[in-house]
Amino acid sequence: MEKLSKLRIGIGHDTHRLQPGGPLRLGGISISHDQELIGHSDADVLLHAVTDALLGAAGMGDIGELFPDYDETNRDRDSVEMLTIACVKLAEDGYSIINIDCTVFAQAPKLTPHKKAIRERLAETLGIEPDCVGIKAKTGEGVGSVGEGKSMEAQCVVLLVKP
Repeated sequence: MEKLSKLRIGIGHDTHRLQPGGPLRLGGISISHDQELIGHSDADVLLHAVTDALLGAAGMGDIGELFPDYDETNRDRDSVEMLTIACVKLAEDGYSIINIDCTVFAQAPKLTPHKKAIRERLAETLGIEPDCVGIKAKTGEGVGSVGEGKSMEAQCVVLLVKP
């Protein structure tokens, strides 16, 4: 039976702890900040959520399957490289990205001054127009590990099409 729709939706989520240091790596750019994210790779929480959303929409698993943390080649790996590899896999399977919409949960730093640069970096990496990339930022309002400045989270929703 032929599928009625070739559209695929995916959602991605990621969380990383913060530690003193910097700069903060987020959305493929470096942001001046007194804290940095902790992880096996460069810990770019936003790019990890985007990668998971893309892989999930295409039924290709998740970032941990493609880039396991027990593989030393992934230590300190650039998340832009991981996202690019995921995009190549999508393209090889015939998928195109229609748009993505992301939310970053962070008490600090304020992300509004960096949204345009993040949007442009994501669009460039994904091969889509910047107006197809939504970036929103929310604080934790002093609640939980995000609100206490101990962690950052990101969520992403993607829409793919397979012509």
